[in-house]
Amino acid sequence: MLTLFAALPVPDDVAMRLLPLQTGLAGGRWRERMHFHITLAYFGEMTEPVAEELDAALGDIEAPQFDLEIEGAGWFGRKEPNSVFATVKRSAELDELARRCRKISARLGLDLDDKPFKPHITMAYCSDTPLEAAMAWSERWQVLRAGPWTADRFHLFESVPRAGKTSLYEAVADYPLG
Repeated sequence: MLTLFAALPVPDDVAMRLLPLQTGLAGGRWRERMHFHITLAYFGEMTEPVAEELDAALGDIEAPQFDLEIEGAGWFGRKEPNSVFATVKRSAELDELARRCRKISARLGLDLDDKPFKPHITMAYCSDTPLEAAMAWSERWQVLRAGPWTADRFHLFESVPRAGKTSLYEAVADYPLG
């Protein structure tokens, strides 16, 4: 079984602006640079034949290149924080690309995450992080701005489990935009 998701890559110069955020959060398990991405759709586990169908369908998406920007920070888990993130500014093009990826998931009968699309880059997962700590971290980084940069492609990533370590994210397909 393969665990797959579609995401936009984060360029190195933007990632370097994000790394200094990774401090000052009780219970935060900071993500490595290799994990930085903007998820468009999480597809979950599937067999190789279904993955091939997914790859073909994603390859048929025709979408323009568009600009991305980071503006501020936030957290998920309103009362019990489970992660903190850098906020990605919404745009019609970004929302449409995510909608099209999610539509493919539904068409293939995959179990799509039913949470509304909120563009972000996960900075840390939280364990027993007090709400006040997530709020303070988020407030501290509301001034963060990075970009713009041009999204000229998105990837199909595989999440590869590693014993005793965080999963490795490998780009297994590349889809140019524009």
